Amino acid sequence: MTTVIMAAQSGAANGGGMGMLLMMVALFAIMWFFMIRPQQKKQKEIQKFQNALTEGQQVVTGGGIYGTVKKIDLASGIIEIEIAKGVNIRVDKSYVFKDPQSTQVSAK
Repeated sequence: MTTVIMAAQSGAANGGGMGMLLMMVALFAIMWFFMIRPQQKKQKEIQKFQNALTEGQQVVTGGGIYGTVKKIDLASGIIEIEIAKGVNIRVDKSYVFKDPQSTQVSAK
């Protein structure tokens, strides 16, 4: 009688492990679709914007400085940005982002 009970408990334990594995896979899939995938899409958009920068474009740096692109050096990846009349700074291309104010539509 005890062997039958032990065998039943052993079988239940093995089935429980499969359920746990399935739960872990489901949890990873949920994290992928709601966290990882959207972040990768956003990163690709930022990369696309940085590669398409043009002179005269309004941008924001990673430090929160707003300015206008004055010069682009593709060889070194450095962007020269005018932040005030006659005041230019040099910033690495990877720290330049789209100016949110330039993409907003004014509500009337």
